[in-house]
Amino acid sequence: MRIIIYAGDEYLTGDDIADALLDYSRALGDDDRAEIIEIPVRNESGEVVSAKFLIGPASQIVTEAVETPGAELVDTELVGRLRHLTASIERPTSAPLASEDVSNFEIDGAH
Repeated sequence: MRIIIYAGDEYLTGDDIADALLDYSRALGDDDRAEIIEIPVRNESGEVVSAKFLIGPASQIVTEAVETPGAELVDTELVGRLRHLTASIERPTSAPLASEDVSNFEIDGAH
């Protein structure tokens, strides 16, 4: 498990969730964007609740590994979605232009 330290508070979540949140936050910062992301965390009573984080260029997030009793928090769907979003920022995809679109481009002022 990992503790996420964010805005002076601590949030306990799973290793993969914390890593995916950090990676996405870094990618958003590199792209000068911000997003609100909701992740599962364990509260002081041991219940699993959700927490929302505003992540992006100004985010200051730290994680720390901790040993805790109980099962690791796992959300494979969330981790997959965050990894996909991170990859879409780091390696954007584009469709090739049709040949008729290319023929209308001006290069160095030439027609």
